[in-house]
Amino acid sequence: MQTNVKTLEDNRIEITVTVDAKEINDRIGKQYRTFARQYSFPGFRKGKAPRPVIDSLLGPEAARAAVTDDLVNDTFPLALDQTGYSTVGQPEFGEIDLVEAGKDYSYVMTIGVVPTFELDSYENVEIKMPAEGATEAEIDEQLEVTTAFYVTYENARANTKVKKDSVVDLTVTAKDMQGEEVAALAMTEQRYRMGAGQLPEAFDAEVLGMKKGETKEFNLVIPVDKPGSLAADLGGKEITFNVECVAVKKEVKPEVTDEWVKETFNFDTVEDLRKRLGDSIAEQKAQVLPRLREDQCLAALAERLQGEPTEAMVEETESRLLSEFFSQLQRQGMTFDGYLAQQGIDADKFKEDVKAQAKQMTSENLALDAWARHYEITASDEEVMDEFRESGVEDPQATYDEWRKNGRLYLIREGIMRQKAADAVMENAIVSALED
Repeated sequence: MQTNVKTLEDNRIEITVTVDAKEINDRIGKQYRTFARQYSFPGFRKGKAPRPVIDSLLGPEAARAAVTDDLVNDTFPLALDQTGYSTVGQPEFGEIDLVEAGKDYSYVMTIGVVPTFELDSYENVEIKMPAEGATEAEIDEQLEVTTAFYVTYENARANTKVKKDSVVDLTVTAKDMQGEEVAALAMTEQRYRMGAGQLPEAFDAEVLGMKKGETKEFNLVIPVDKPGSLAADLGGKEITFNVECVAVKKEVKPEVTDEWVKETFNFDTVEDLRKRLGDSIAEQKAQVLPRLREDQCLAALAERLQGEPTEAMVEETESRLLSEFFSQLQRQGMTFDGYLAQQGIDADKFKEDVKAQAKQMTSENLALDAWARHYEITASDEEVMDEFRESGVEDPQATYDEWRKNGRLYLIREGIMRQKAADAVMENAIVSALED
């Protein structure tokens, strides 16, 4: 099999694939033998019918059509792999003629390819990273978060007004327009945090400024977009609320002393607790910082890219991200609607985020390709084979052969080169401390 590649506009190539006459003859002969075994032909034993008999019953072009179909399907992935290009999407075929015995056979296909861009600089990237270990400021912040779990609330003075961030005790009755009580919204001297999203913002606005012992009645149409967690199923409905402000609360933080620390956490001193918090922060950073370093380096490299990824490339990356995302959701037993509710976003925002992520990832890959070309980073056949050996598959060679047959080995080579380029970028990055 021979391939001839012609470069077209808009990051596409045209590939002419030619298969020699001997291969065509062998395939035609094999196809006739297959037909002879598959079908019963009157007067002939299974597998013994001659070609003229087969042609007379199945049609004179049946064998040629079957060979042509199999030939194109078998050879186009190999042809794509032989070009050395990283392709995008599926090939489009020109007019497919039928093979003829004793003649070479050619067909033409076009396909998108990954564009070749340069970077505006191949100098080492510069990034800012948080310091390793734990700073005193980080320990202070974590201590604040930890002690927040032990905050208590006392009644504020009777004339204290409800503010945007107040914690209050409310008694609430709610009825729909038919006068039926809405149990999901009822409260009896229940703790309520303003601005926490339990009820719509319009409800909080009505409660704002109330004082202990005051009551208020008002109507409110529950918004569809942000109904609040307690009114999640009531979007669009009008509700009559009757609210009593039982008490406005004030926050009482614990005094962090050696005695309190020992009683609460079983540490001897405050310093012992701070050390444990510092160790925990350091452990978390050790897990997170390598990934953050890679993200920072790739983002900095992508900013140097002199070009934009094609829409087809972004769509291909987006499709892969969505497939991985929904597979993960399924493994976790979570619904898509449940995920959106957990993240506090709608489907449009989700699509927008995935699209942006796909474009960023594609730009980073193109930047790594440019870096690899510039520094002549390659992937050897042995390195490609090692990927299959290390993958844990039962038969690495058979898997390698299958990927080669399907024209997918370029994906492995591409992945190896990009990882080697990324490792080089990260290893040589100029890192400065991120200021607090």
